[in-house]
Amino acid sequence: MITEKDLQEAIAECQGVRNPNASTCIKLAAFLTIQRELYGEKDHPVIEEVPQYSFDTGKPDTVSYYSDTEFAGLIEGKDANTMWAIVDELMSTLQVIEPRLYAAVIRKVRS
Repeated sequence: MITEKDLQEAIAECQGVRNPNASTCIKLAAFLTIQRELYGEKDHPVIEEVPQYSFDTGKPDTVSYYSDTEFAGLIEGKDANTMWAIVDELMSTLQVIEPRLYAAVIRKVRS
């Protein structure tokens, strides 16, 4: 029968591997499972707690498009959802007033 000391040594050996591969990870998982099933949960952490990071800045999405046009200059840095609502309204109007131009823009967006 595998002793708890043998399992702890095998776990420590796997955790000490400098560049673990899939085989090392599978062995570690097996040793930890066997240890848990035979001897119960241990209070010591097996894996070091890794801080969680978020890429969310908490700020609303802003338009980061640059062009020499008046329109681009006006929307730069503005709230993206607000600007998209304006463009959507423009496209709805364009669909009624100039259907061919609207269709050309739609084709360009799809491609």
